Amino acid sequence: MTARATAAARARAIRLLILDVDGVLTDGRLIYGPTGEDTKVFYVRDGHAIVSARAAGLDIAVVSGRDSAAVTRRLVELGVREIHQGVPDKVALLPALCARHAVAPAQVAFMGDDLPDMPLLRRVGLALAPANAVREVRRVADWISRVPGGSGAVREAIEWLLRCRGAWPPATA
Repeated sequence: MTARATAAARARAIRLLILDVDGVLTDGRLIYGPTGEDTKVFYVRDGHAIVSARAAGLDIAVVSGRDSAAVTRRLVELGVREIHQGVPDKVALLPALCARHAVAPAQVAFMGDDLPDMPLLRRVGLALAPANAVREVRRVADWISRVPGGSGAVREAIEWLLRCRGAWPPATA
């Protein structure tokens, strides 16, 4: 079985998708205003894919090392309930996420882009990365998007996961 076929087979078992923020849901740039708050830019099609994934029964969680009101606002708009920010050790959160969603680590996919994401990428059933992830992340990733983070990488990943499950395209009203 090829690496691609193996990844697709593992994708069918995924029940929880964990996403990093900076460099995955955004392009990784941090923009500070005069009072110090940061501004984030989100790709609208990533949002549609997150809503579609939830509708197809794929749970979504977000885990970020940084804390941002903009991230909370966007994810609440998308109906994401598992929003964990300011997390210095992402892998330490995995047991609690698995317990709350009644899944094993093998049923979890994580999309990360930088060195702090490596421990979690190595612990889940499916490691995903945007095209512009650092080389070390791309080396451990089971699947890499064709586009960079903040430019549809999450959409591409969710579409691939749902296609593997036979749930793409999503039903529309």
